[in-house]
Amino acid sequence: MKILVINCGSSSLKYQLIDSTTEEPLAVGLCERIGIDGRLNHTPSSTGKKEVIEKAMPDHKVAIGMVVEALTNPEYGVIKELKEIDAIGHRLVHGGEKFTESVVIDDEVIKGVEEVSPLAPLHNPANLIGVRACQEMLPGVPNVGVFDTAFHQTMEPVAYMYGLPYEYYEKYKVRRYGFHGTSHSFVSARAIEALGLDPDNSKLIVCHLGNGSSVSAIKNGKVIDTSMGMTPMEGLVMGTRCGDIDPTIVEYLAHSLNKSLEEVMTILNKESGVYGLSGGVSSDFRDLDAASNEGNEKAKLAVEVFSYRTAKYIGAYVAALDGVDAIAFTAGLGENNTVVRGQIMSRFSYLGIKIDEEKNKIRGEETVISTPDSKVKVIVIPTNEELAIARETVRLVG
Repeated sequence: MKILVINCGSSSLKYQLIDSTTEEPLAVGLCERIGIDGRLNHTPSSTGKKEVIEKAMPDHKVAIGMVVEALTNPEYGVIKELKEIDAIGHRLVHGGEKFTESVVIDDEVIKGVEEVSPLAPLHNPANLIGVRACQEMLPGVPNVGVFDTAFHQTMEPVAYMYGLPYEYYEKYKVRRYGFHGTSHSFVSARAIEALGLDPDNSKLIVCHLGNGSSVSAIKNGKVIDTSMGMTPMEGLVMGTRCGDIDPTIVEYLAHSLNKSLEEVMTILNKESGVYGLSGGVSSDFRDLDAASNEGNEKAKLAVEVFSYRTAKYIGAYVAALDGVDAIAFTAGLGENNTVVRGQIMSRFSYLGIKIDEEKNKIRGEETVISTPDSKVKVIVIPTNEELAIARETVRLVG
């Protein structure tokens, strides 16, 4: 089967066309600046040559049309006609408690996603725009929704409930949901396979570290806790998100800065994290590493705070799991930043963890970076959320 995987944001659209037999992408691409001017970057895997198409994209329907044109283009396309696309898999961010696993999308599902959209007002509506555009452009082709929150729905109430009046959970579904579920699912399964662990008797901690970051505790293949909460702001310090803070800070800043609640929330979401801590140097750890090496103390502090907070969550999840067999690093930062991995793991000598400094220098490759005598294995695994979505799509419609 050929599966078109769509990840639709408010002004962008990432896609891959994946051959489910080989599990390799036939083409990858990105539509940027939708609603502004429009640019499509399309790369066929056979040539590796990026094609850049500048064209107005007033909405996502036009963007989907351009994706279809690129995939079928006589010069750089990878299929001859649309009927070669067997199914479409969509990343849907928030499923609330309605959706605890991937689903074939129909009108009832769309209605359900709309109902939980207040939990993810920036993401779910954009995701549904992509779904509707695909339904219109490729009628008759089945669409599957894969939820960021679904993999985490095995958490027990002791892990997902907040210390708030219980009625807020009953009436408004205020609880921890967790995100990056497709990544945590893919990486945990791969870690079990790569390390030869027993799927039914294993304790894993997965660190998905990037501009958005989260940590999950996974026992016997199922999540028992995760760091992101009702929204992706909770948990680790991130690129521009603050992570865990004293809630009273929101009120204090609103009064001190004479700003509205919405303005303060914008600060916490878009102007904080390592970007804010570094004094605005960057939210990109490559820039922070460079600035640190040049003696910028704020940049150095930002990286150290990130690493420290991540180590605290790992330590907490060792307790939640009552031990740990392996720790996996993934996503852009987890896969590529030697400094951060080293800083985090330096705090776990008490667990008998020993890191091979040479192996820890790798970037973007699946590698065990702990020494053979390390009591806990530490592994780097490149995530592949698109493949995870494609697999779920094949499972439901194949």
